[in-house]
Amino acid sequence: MYRIIKIALIALGIVSAVLWVQLPSADDPGALDSTSMGFMFFIMYGMLALAAVSALFFGLTKMITTPGGLKKALFSFAGLAVLTIAGYAMAGGEQAVVDAVADERGLEVTTGTVKAIGTLLNVFFGMVAIAILLMVVPGFKRALGR
Repeated sequence: MYRIIKIALIALGIVSAVLWVQLPSADDPGALDSTSMGFMFFIMYGMLALAAVSALFFGLTKMITTPGGLKKALFSFAGLAVLTIAGYAMAGGEQAVVDAVADERGLEVTTGTVKAIGTLLNVFFGMVAIAILLMVVPGFKRALGR
């Protein structure tokens, strides 16, 4: 199996290199419509789909086969739900923000859109804070010798 994957990757690399050489110049107005660009996008989408499917498959397989894996996953999803609810509660959807975005950018924006963006930003910053804590706290514990 390993040999087959290795040969397929070498062939994919050779095909990609040939397509890269055949790309038109950036000044060409029809560069995005070229055949080689289309094949490169096809290869890229295929590799992205393969990576996503294999990550889901192996992740779910490990979660199911590992003792306590399903319980840990449910706790993680519950934590994400709590973080999302907290992010939604802290997100602002004021009309002043909607008007400011509409005036500055000329876009049609609703309070729901502003609230959704605020929620996602709050969830992202919450995850960053949690990740920093998970990296820093064990270092402090080791430094204190506990």
